[in-house]
Amino acid sequence: MKKGLLLVLFLMSSWCAVDAQAQNILVKYLNYMLKDTSEPAKPKFIAYPTVAFAPETNWEFGLSALLVYRANEDPVNRLSEIKSFSFVTLERQYGTWLDHALYTDKNKYFFLGEWKIQTFPLAYYGIGPNTRGDEPAIVNNSEIKLRQRVLQQVATSIFTGIEFDFQRLSNVGFDWPNQQAPSNMPRGSDGSTNLSVGWGILYDNIHNVLNPRNGNYLELAHLRSSTRWGSTFNFNKTYLDLRHYQPVRSRNVLALHGYGQFTAGDVPFNELALMGGDRLMRGYYLGRYRDKNLLAAQAEYRMLPFSFAKRWGASVFAGAGTVFPSFNTFNNRNVVWSAGLGPRFLLFPKKDVYNRLDIAFTSEGMGYYFFIGEAF
Repeated sequence: MKKGLLLVLFLMSSWCAVDAQAQNILVKYLNYMLKDTSEPAKPKFIAYPTVAFAPETNWEFGLSALLVYRANEDPVNRLSEIKSFSFVTLERQYGTWLDHALYTDKNKYFFLGEWKIQTFPLAYYGIGPNTRGDEPAIVNNSEIKLRQRVLQQVATSIFTGIEFDFQRLSNVGFDWPNQQAPSNMPRGSDGSTNLSVGWGILYDNIHNVLNPRNGNYLELAHLRSSTRWGSTFNFNKTYLDLRHYQPVRSRNVLALHGYGQFTAGDVPFNELALMGGDRLMRGYYLGRYRDKNLLAAQAEYRMLPFSFAKRWGASVFAGAGTVFPSFNTFNNRNVVWSAGLGPRFLLFPKKDVYNRLDIAFTSEGMGYYFFIGEAF
């Protein structure tokens, strides 16, 4: 679960330690971030420090940045966004994440990607829907994950094109609880390098990727990893992502999301379908449940903003999902739930972009998430 602290808290704790000139610079920068006076089509960039703490990382120091813009500064073009996060910890762990959704002029091409390069421990609970939630193995590793879609608009709101997913896991070491390793290690426990290539089709009539208020997003993609082009393992991956956004009155939105990931073949443990994280089934650690197949659904009601506030709102959400090795083993008794709520702050009024703080609850505990833009 992400442990980042709000920029405001960071600045408040540092306020007394800086001189008047530095305070003046901070005030100017806060005004730049919080007073969005630019035209809706003009680009906007912010960067801010983060501080976090966890037992497996010790203190973590990072820098987050966001750029939003419209191609050619044309308000008819859809909002594009680039988000990045870099960090280093006192345990000599480090990493850089980059997410982007970029539209060209007239929305002719759409580039959608998630890139991650890091040396960072992950928690491994095992494979299947019935794994225990206590005492996971800690997997030290170096990881590269690059998933990219390059799509062309072929009809109104319909995009299609090539997709690839490159994942490399190296320097892998499992620290098992009580120093008791299982007799059968998961596939890929020594590390692997896999390039999956395929094709996808996408229907997307959403104008604001960071805060959808109306429309639909439907994505279907199929990718293949093969030793013929240098991958360690042979396997297939299929993604199905369905989203619907229904405006309610003038401010509120009902957001619905269904997601499926289906794999077949010799799938390494790090490329299995993973449930949890900041976007799907919030409250669970990303990878708390993993298996060859995943099905999940979530709903969220967003009040953006409140009727009595110009820049504050809130959301409530709930979801259910499960993982399973094959369709003939699917059991609805293995479905788990998550639910939560959280405030929203209108960061860029001219672009309708909010900060979100989600507090999520599950049968196993709680999770906290602070991000720019909605979860889906």
